[in-house]
Amino acid sequence: MATVVVTRARVLLAGLRAVLVLTVLCGLVYPFAMTGIAQVLFPDQADGSKSTYQGKDVGSSLIGQSFDLVDAQGKARLFAADGREVLAHEDPAGNTVHTFLDGGAPLTEAQAAGVGTAPDPKWFQPRPSTGDYDPLASGASNYGPENPTLIQEIKDRKAQVAAFNGVPEARVPVDAVTASGSGLDPAISERYALVQSDRVAEARNLDPGTVRALVKQNVDGRVIGFLGEKRVNVLELNSALARIAPTPR
Repeated sequence: MATVVVTRARVLLAGLRAVLVLTVLCGLVYPFAMTGIAQVLFPDQADGSKSTYQGKDVGSSLIGQSFDLVDAQGKARLFAADGREVLAHEDPAGNTVHTFLDGGAPLTEAQAAGVGTAPDPKWFQPRPSTGDYDPLASGASNYGPENPTLIQEIKDRKAQVAAFNGVPEARVPVDAVTASGSGLDPAISERYALVQSDRVAEARNLDPGTVRALVKQNVDGRVIGFLGEKRVNVLELNSALARIAPTPR
């Protein structure tokens, strides 16, 4: 009996020692070692591939973001479906109430359902996002290629992109009307960037050739020379644009 107890105690202690050793190795030594190596060899990637402008973090080059019209405080401006600007505020009960900026008339429930932001013509725009560029809502719509809702969305987006950039619908590339699988793709095709260049140049009073040259300078080649397509990181392109032409008021 004493031998059995001693044997079981030894096995238990051996198991506890193994747990402690593995906890220290896998839970402390390995993570700290990998973090240290990453900070030494790849500091930019280890910190999230942050993009900075005038000493401030403006986002990550790995995550797409919107470039919508904002007010003087940097808050996104809201618009109704008919293009009129809208203000949002809370009533005494804590409910969000929308009113038109020109006159203060309240929106109907149907009008309020169509309220949204609007892209800023002074910036290059990213691909569409099913999660509104929210990293916590990463994902696709999961619509099939023959889904009527998706087909209509693409038709609507194509018309909007063409009108916004002042080009025929035939010039609108695929990535301008389709979201990526994550909805957070930070890059667009070179073709889509060039489609937007004249609109950006006009909004900033720049020479179109200067803006097109800036696009060419920010084109990233295929991964290891042959994977994927050439692409332009929207955040990095807009940061480069801001450096040569600060946002006009």
